[in-house]
Amino acid sequence: MTDLFDSATPPQPEAPLAEAMRPQSLDDVLGQRHLIGPGRPLTLAIESGKPHSLILWGPPGVGKTTIARLLARAFEADFIALSAVLSGVKDIREAVQQAEESLRTRNRRTILFVDEVHRFNKSQQDAFLPYVERGLFTFIGATTENPSFEVNGALLSRAAVYVLEPLSAEDLGVLTERACQRVFPGLRFDDEARAALIGTADGDARRALNLVEQVGHASRTGACSEVDLAFMSSVLSLALRRFDKGGDAFYDQISALHKSVRGSNPDAALYWLCRMLDGGADPRYVGRRIVRMAIEDVGLADPRALPLATAACDTYERLGSPEGELALAQACIYLACAPKSNAAYSAYNAARDFVGQDASRPVPLHLRNAPTRLMKQMGHGKAYRYAHDEPEAYAAGENYFPDGLRPPHFYQPTERGVEGKIGERLRYLRDLDAKARKDKT
Repeated sequence: MTDLFDSATPPQPEAPLAEAMRPQSLDDVLGQRHLIGPGRPLTLAIESGKPHSLILWGPPGVGKTTIARLLARAFEADFIALSAVLSGVKDIREAVQQAEESLRTRNRRTILFVDEVHRFNKSQQDAFLPYVERGLFTFIGATTENPSFEVNGALLSRAAVYVLEPLSAEDLGVLTERACQRVFPGLRFDDEARAALIGTADGDARRALNLVEQVGHASRTGACSEVDLAFMSSVLSLALRRFDKGGDAFYDQISALHKSVRGSNPDAALYWLCRMLDGGADPRYVGRRIVRMAIEDVGLADPRALPLATAACDTYERLGSPEGELALAQACIYLACAPKSNAAYSAYNAARDFVGQDASRPVPLHLRNAPTRLMKQMGHGKAYRYAHDEPEAYAAGENYFPDGLRPPHFYQPTERGVEGKIGERLRYLRDLDAKARKDKT
């Protein structure tokens, strides 16, 4: 009888499909043709026989860890893997000792792979530097975040950065077929189900294999060899997309939305708006960005844009999702179709820069407030011309800048939309100023 506490080797857990399907050579890697293949950077590095430190930057499930492992195999180097989420300085020291031992006893080099390297703080990243400089190990970091912002400059300067791209629909189709042949022979997806699976995977090979594994086990349980969209929907939640809140995908998509509005393309603006909402972006944040677009890109070319954008945000607060999102979409379409002007935005920036560099000039006496008798005796407000008492409610020739400051023209209205009328009005008033000054002389 076997005792509960026998020291026999415990059964090993079955590896997930994504691990079982991990490529065993660079030729098996799907996608990343710009890095792998004849004449491509990583292939050339292997052919040279000289490994170099590098950062692999890309979204989840595109092969960062796999490529690091295959590079170690190609260079016949020991492979040490650390996770920045789970490891600390103690783990780094142990990895260094292991690399030193391999070099001393077997004259074998080491590749140290750090997954999610952006999760290490500055001191932890700095701990790698002396060993990278000594050549004790070749450093490979993997990150889903922009290394320009998340990796220390000193470490970044010692590593080449390679950008990995999401897998194409074609690559994911090949991967799905391989998985079915290897683990679920006889399992078939119809066209709609295959398209749904690939769309839900969203360029992520690991996610695609996890989906195949879930559907495969469910099909065995239900004795279903032909998977259609209805079966897929009963097994999986198909509403998942890659949307890294606060990461590069987040800012790339909001940038695309903003630029589509600025470019007066309502269809593209709606596409990116729906992509963000579909991916889980907070509609309130999207609303705030729409308000910014109204100010920054439409401006006074259509003064209705700003109140319409703020009204859309208020509407969302009242209705919530999904009804309130229609108000955001309507505002997005309006802004995309509206005439564009950044004249007010540019004028504000120019004025702010000017004031930031200029001296603190005193307010002219005639513009100063005079609430007391003493202030009036000191000349505050003296000779001020009340515009409403002037012809056309305009004090032609009056100066509103500090004495001695040549009037700058920060605001340069465009000829588009309402701003064209504003420009006409300003030109007329400047003509009145010029006439008044001429009459004084």
